[in-house]
Amino acid sequence: MLRRIARRVQGDDRGDPLDVTQERRVRAVLALGGVPQADLPDGVQQVRLRLLERAAKGQEAPRDVSAWAAVVASNFAMDWHRARRRQERLGERLASLRQHAHPSGEDTSVLSLAVAQGLDDLPDAQRQVVVLRFFADLPVASIARELGVPEGTVKSRLHTAVRALRARLHEDEVV
Repeated sequence: MLRRIARRVQGDDRGDPLDVTQERRVRAVLALGGVPQADLPDGVQQVRLRLLERAAKGQEAPRDVSAWAAVVASNFAMDWHRARRRQERLGERLASLRQHAHPSGEDTSVLSLAVAQGLDDLPDAQRQVVVLRFFADLPVASIARELGVPEGTVKSRLHTAVRALRARLHEDEVV
């Protein structure tokens, strides 16, 4: 069905919403945006997917598919860099945690297991904000925006969850 929609959008018998020229342009925008060569095919596929999703929703085809695809490719490149920076920050945080005097070996395994079990015991909403804040390293404002809740709600859930985790770890005599 999506192929038929794509054919209607582009008038292309192959079912590909991007012609060869548009695909080259998308690849160029991605490459100039700093996306590594290995990730270019994923970027091109994301542009195709967005065009197909647009058609599947019944939206009109963009007036200039080539320009629209270039903008989507540029957005993909920015998202790629944001994700890479987020991963780097997470790696730096994890490295700094390892450098501090933390228990090693069996003690670390017990602590990790206790934290994982504590997270499992939290209500879904609290677990979600803890993971987004402390593991994904997202600021409270971003979490609130993405979840569609006020910042105060995120802060309240974090406070309650951290208090519950701390009590659990003390109760289990892990810390």
